[in-house]
Amino acid sequence: MDSFKDFLKEQKKDCVPYGSDVSSGEYECADCGYRYSNQSKKSLPPCPKRNETPHTKRCWKILSGQGDASDDPYPGR
Repeated sequence: MDSFKDFLKEQKKDCVPYGSDVSSGEYECADCGYRYSNQSKKSLPPCPKRNETPHTKRCWKILSGQGDASDDPYPGR
């Protein structure tokens, strides 16, 4: 069980789930590499290519910016 919790903590650092409130920055789909530029604080959308190829991670890698915003109403997702 502890290893699963560690896995989730590690994922959180590198991979921000779809729908997370984030700061402005550049993000890359963890599944297909699609790049997304978020110019303001808002929720990350699902990858627009999610229906073309399997997307099992369903998250964005942080290229620049801070990832999850401190006031995210769903910080655990």
